[in-house]
Amino acid sequence: VQLQASGGGLVQPGGSLRLSCAVSESLFSLNAIGWYRQAPGKERELVADIHSNGITNYADSVKGRFSISRDNDKNTVYLQMNSLKPEDTAVYYCHANSGTYYEYDYWGQGTQVTVSS
Repeated sequence: VQLQASGGGLVQPGGSLRLSCAVSESLFSLNAIGWYRQAPGKERELVADIHSNGITNYADSVKGRFSISRDNDKNTVYLQMNSLKPEDTAVYYCHANSGTYYEYDYWGQGTQVTVSS
């Protein structure tokens, strides 16, 4: 499974960005797909993910501001980020999981999101 992330950039506080993750296989083959981020000097953390049953999870810090969605026809997952804050600045990574026992993990290349005035 290959993941191609795009959509990062520089945005002012309060602005919006939409990240895209294009997947090389059908989203139906995955247990879950989502986004992690890693800021300088910090550990990588889950931002949001969506599972095959439709359940979504969000980090507390982004609830109400970020929204994850999927387009099964395009094999693409999106992360709509609104009301961005400087603390959202990080490299964002697309992640997917597959396998009967959730044993396979896949990572896309990171995309930089910088929130600054």
